[in-house]
Amino acid sequence: MENLVIATAQFEHASGDKAFNLAVIDELSGKAAAQGARVVAFHECSITGYSFARRLTREQLLDIAEPIPAGPSVERLIAIARKHDITVLAGLFELDAGKVYKAQVCVGRGGVIAKHRKIHPFIHPDILPGTSYTVFDLCGWKCGILICYDNNIVENVRATALLGADVIFMPHVTMCTPSTRPGAGVVDPKLWVNRKTDPTSLRIEFNGLKGREWLMKWLPSRAYDNGIYVLFSNAIGMDDDHLHNGCSMILDPFGDIVAECRSMDNEIVLAVLTPEKLTQAGGYRYRKARKPELYGEIIAQPHKAEQKVVWLNP
Repeated sequence: MENLVIATAQFEHASGDKAFNLAVIDELSGKAAAQGARVVAFHECSITGYSFARRLTREQLLDIAEPIPAGPSVERLIAIARKHDITVLAGLFELDAGKVYKAQVCVGRGGVIAKHRKIHPFIHPDILPGTSYTVFDLCGWKCGILICYDNNIVENVRATALLGADVIFMPHVTMCTPSTRPGAGVVDPKLWVNRKTDPTSLRIEFNGLKGREWLMKWLPSRAYDNGIYVLFSNAIGMDDDHLHNGCSMILDPFGDIVAECRSMDNEIVLAVLTPEKLTQAGGYRYRKARKPELYGEIIAQPHKAEQKVVWLNP
């Protein structure tokens, strides 16, 4: 493997406005390519928008979903990749034989390279879960994709790493949402409206336990424990009636942040991935020290999966 220059992005998407969102993806992809990135990653449902879908009827959801790779949005995404000679990852609702999935696609100038269906979707009851992990070759690196809540279940990240992923793309729409966790909660949208005249009040909320401090409780550990690069991409600004704080970032196998979006605007950041870190990091040794004969059956024991998310109600 050779060094790989890669970018992560944040932007404020428009709910249901694919043309607008793809125009922003086009613009930011061009900026990433101009700065030398070979890959740029965008957030969950960056093409379609996200939280507004919880209010859609089944018919409306079917109408906004598209097939992959034949849908117009993916065709447009491939055209963007070809235009800027860059690999692009972005998300949308996928339609397949009358069924809807939450998907993240990776496309290059030649077409779709990979697709991941979210294993733990919850924004709409008619969105079905994916049933497999996603690992693929990209620019000489082995990569994986896990979407938002997929990453909160530690087994998903470990499994993707054990399947060979050196880099895991983690597209999200997260933070600043209701939770039983102490310090959690929504951020007043008025602070976003006034962000130019009063950035301090908004930054306090974005950086605190409602936002970045919560992210720092777990995201670096996913990179550190598994000895992988993490490409975290998140929405910023208003997502329907929810406000999110961006903080898109790239973490190395030591769990260190090597690049991060810190503005309160659309932004990209770049980092150089170096293969040497993969074997220097503790996670590389930890994976080799595993004794699955001790806990394989414990981890695999059957249980009734429960997933209650408190902010789904209209």
